Parts: sequence; C-alpha cells; structure tokens
Amino acid sequence: MAVTERQAVRDEAPPALRLRLLGGFHLSRGEDDGGGQVDVSVSGQQLLALLGLRGPATRSVLAGTLWPDVTEERARACLRTAIWRLNTASSAVADPRPGVLALSGRVRLDVQDFTVTARRILTASAEGTGAACASLMGMGELLPGWYQDWVVFERERLHQLRLHALEALSARLVVREQYAPALEAALECTRIDPLRESAHRAVVTVHLAENNLAEAMRHFKAFRGLLRTELGIEPSEQFRTMVRHALT
Repeated sequence: MAVTERQAVRDEAPPALRLRLLGGFHLSRGEDDGGGQVDVSVSGQQLLALLGLRGPATRSVLAGTLWPDVTEERARACLRTAIWRLNTASSAVADPRPGVLALSGRVRLDVQDFTVTARRILTASAEGTGAACASLMGMGELLPGWYQDWVVFERERLHQLRLHALEALSARLVVREQYAPALEAALECTRIDPLRESAHRAVVTVHLAENNLAEAMRHFKAFRGLLRTELGIEPSEQFRTMVRHALT
C-alpha cells in the first residue's frame, strides 16, 4: 500500500489527538486534554500551528515560512527533521498529495472548533447559545508569547472574530430576553477591548432592554470618560443619540 493510501486509511479513524493553540500550545492524546500530553519540539510546534492555522501547504512554503533566515536547502532539511520527529511521536502530519502537508485527520483543533462556533453565531439561529457563550467566554489568546508575523496576523483575525461573535450573541440573547448572559457576553467584549465602542453600545443596549436607565447612563458616562482620557475624543453621534432617545 502506498504511503498516501496508508495515511488515508489512518485518517478515517476517529480523532486521536487534540491540538490546542488557544491559551498556549498543547498536544494531547484523546478527545480532551486528559488523554496524555505529547512532547513536541519547538520546530514541531511551529509546524503544527502553521498547518492548523493556514491549512494544507507545500513543503517549500512551510520551509520558507518557518525558517526564513536560512538557505532553502537548510530550511527543507529542518522541515524534514521536524516531520520525522512529529510522526515518530504522534502521526499528526499527513501528506494528502505529493509535495503538500496537512494536519492528520486524527487531529482535532480547538481553533477550528472556535471558528465554527463563532461563524454559526454570526450566520445562524440562536440555538445552543448557552454552549456558545461558554465557549467564547472561556477561550484564551492564540499562542501567547509567539511573535512570528503569521501568528500575529492570525491572532488579530481570531480576536476580531471573537469580538464580533460576542456582540452578535449579546444582541441575539437580548431578543430572546435572556438578559444575564447577554450582559455577560457584552461585558466580555469590553474587557477584551476597553475602547471598542460597539461593545459598550451592546452593554447599554442590554441595560435599556431591562429598563435599567441608571445603569445604562452610568456605563455610558464611564465609557465617555475613558475615551476622553485615553484618546481625547467623544463617543460617536450614534451612541449619544441612542442614549438621548432612551431618556426622552
């Protein structure tokens, strides 16, 4: 049986590895982190993270991205070593077609789970909002302490996706009159990004929906003070109009 055929058969098996990138790198056996940690070299961690975040890629792209400061020949040698070490320990890397590498189908990735949840919130109904709220509230930052350009880009992308999902979740919960989790989601947005006006509008929206005018005004004034102190600007006309209409 060819190598790719053997890999395809192996990838049909249920996920046997759990790769966590949110909150820090962690590879473990089994469906959760209790299955036993797999030790991975630094280069192996970077390879798995890149494949998890960017998807399948050619060997030349992977080598050039991970080892940009060495010759192409040396970068390819480093990549071969990283692959050998990874597959000796975990069989986490697959070769779906010649010259291309990808995460094995045996790997379950937390970033993928988060992305599916966030996009479902942004595009679908409010079903399962309790689990979605818990998922969005509990996630950590993508690979803290990693400063490669490709990590920084993906970190910001996921950061923005999370904020938009939390705001959408808050708005959807307000419609369902589930004000406590709606407020929790909105406040989480303000914790993540204290200067994000749309997040503060979401908080005020929840307070107004509950007819808590005093709470709404208190939050608005606190945000206005923060903007003046940090940026020397005022809240948008949209936000000020929203508050004025609530008081009339």
